[in-house]
Amino acid sequence: MLELVKKNIHMNRFKSNVATQVTLDDDFIVPDTMDDMARVILSSGDIQIESVKNQGERVLVKGKLNFQILYRKAEGGFQTMAGHIPFEEPVNIPGLEEKDYLGVSWDLEDLTASMINSRKVSVKAIVTLVIRVETLYDAEAAIDVIEGGAPGRGENSWNAGAGDMDGGSWNLEYEGDDRRTDNDIYGAVSEDASEGMEILRRQADVAVIAVRRKDTYRIKEDITLSGSKPSIEQILWSEIRLRGTTTKPLDGRIHIEGEVMIFAIYTGEGENTPVQWLEESIPFAGDVELPESVEGMVPSISVRLVHKELEAKPDYDGEMRDLELDAVLELDMKLYEEQQIELLGDFYSNSRELELESGEVCFDRLLSKNTGKCRIAEKAELKTGDRVLQICHNDGTVKIDDVEIKDDSLQIDGVLEVSLLYLTSDDSEPVRAETEMVPFHYEAETPGITPDSVYQLNTGLEQMTAVMAGGDTVEIKGVISLDILVLQPVKEPVILGVKEAPLDLEKLQELPGITGYIVQPGDCLWDIAKRFHTTRKQVIDANGLSGEQVRPGDRLILVKDVAGA
Repeated sequence: MLELVKKNIHMNRFKSNVATQVTLDDDFIVPDTMDDMARVILSSGDIQIESVKNQGERVLVKGKLNFQILYRKAEGGFQTMAGHIPFEEPVNIPGLEEKDYLGVSWDLEDLTASMINSRKVSVKAIVTLVIRVETLYDAEAAIDVIEGGAPGRGENSWNAGAGDMDGGSWNLEYEGDDRRTDNDIYGAVSEDASEGMEILRRQADVAVIAVRRKDTYRIKEDITLSGSKPSIEQILWSEIRLRGTTTKPLDGRIHIEGEVMIFAIYTGEGENTPVQWLEESIPFAGDVELPESVEGMVPSISVRLVHKELEAKPDYDGEMRDLELDAVLELDMKLYEEQQIELLGDFYSNSRELELESGEVCFDRLLSKNTGKCRIAEKAELKTGDRVLQICHNDGTVKIDDVEIKDDSLQIDGVLEVSLLYLTSDDSEPVRAETEMVPFHYEAETPGITPDSVYQLNTGLEQMTAVMAGGDTVEIKGVISLDILVLQPVKEPVILGVKEAPLDLEKLQELPGITGYIVQPGDCLWDIAKRFHTTRKQVIDANGLSGEQVRPGDRLILVKDVAGA
């Protein structure tokens, strides 16, 4: 009795992307301990996702918007007010299952803080939530056929399961010629050790999901003020951003490196000390342990800053001249491994009737993995009637507007949202802020990409500068990084089962013992041998062929194989 040897292949299937917008709107009273508000200078916010609950065909996302507002006091000077707006958003996702993996990303599309009066402020924001639904599944495919009960070659000993995906390997050895036919329809063909069996195997390239996990990486650094800066009395404002972050899978770990960009505004100690600001770039490099990681795996890793804190502390002399940075990065990691698997394409016997049950299995094939860089350069006019003395700080956020598959490429459109903080000649409003939108377009060449292809896109900002270019014109330059992984779902025919029956001797007798045949377009040696109850080896020997290549118009002598019967 024949048995199929099967292999389980771990796959990660993309199911859907569902986006929804959340509008947040609330009013806040200035605390009694704080001064009256004269003008809002800066506002910023971060989204904190607290929980994501799978509720059947619905996901409940719970989180909050943390915001801070830097304002000018009525009597002069600056103060910072902070708060948060909670939200709970249900998102309908048809077809969602309990076992599915949910990845949530978010984008703060707009944040506006405006005065209602000197003791009350309005905060409005639009948050876009994107929920990516994926599922892990095992694609089962037949890789060999054996005679039942053959010692050492049962399904348990040959079946490659989860253990093989984590660094193990499997190999099938067989005898026979494995050259391809001239039209290369079927791939490698070989003869099995089973008596009277002809077996055809073919190769398939698949991207197997090896690892999917989340982890964190912590950065703790001390920053000392330069000697020209006064000691810190109070931190009024701080911004902490990532820049130039890269990741790489190595054996047993993920290597991560990049920069943390710090900007802070603070009041200095001493009377009549003007407001101070500082900018620092803190490089970091380190590893996140991941035992399943192997160098050479194909990564799709997103890095997000989920916690950030900047605190003033005394130095060795007891003066407030040190800043302590505490930042936590979240890594959402997926590692793929390219494998070439050998599938059982077809088989037959000249000694018995075989009825094969066929089906289809969907595999992912790696189509493209690259990191692109998009350079931008733009000039913008600052909307101020006063002379701009100096740009104190600039920052940028990459926002993707549209991604389109077109002309063998992934075409990406978006904007770099640039925040500028600058000094003016107006003594009543010396510090002002402005936001500029710089559009960009990037084409990632991806030969073979189709509307069915699945892409994963992670963006970052590597470099950015903003300098005055005369008058009220500012010149903005930057480099945007785009990490792109494209997978192509491919449906492969597979054999699911086989039924055996005794050889139909009457049907065999109807076939002539020797047949003359002219090769037709689309024919290959495998099809001809199977149709005329012979073997490839017999056709090659009988016709003096140098190999298994045949061409339309070739004349063959086909001798029926009756040895098995």
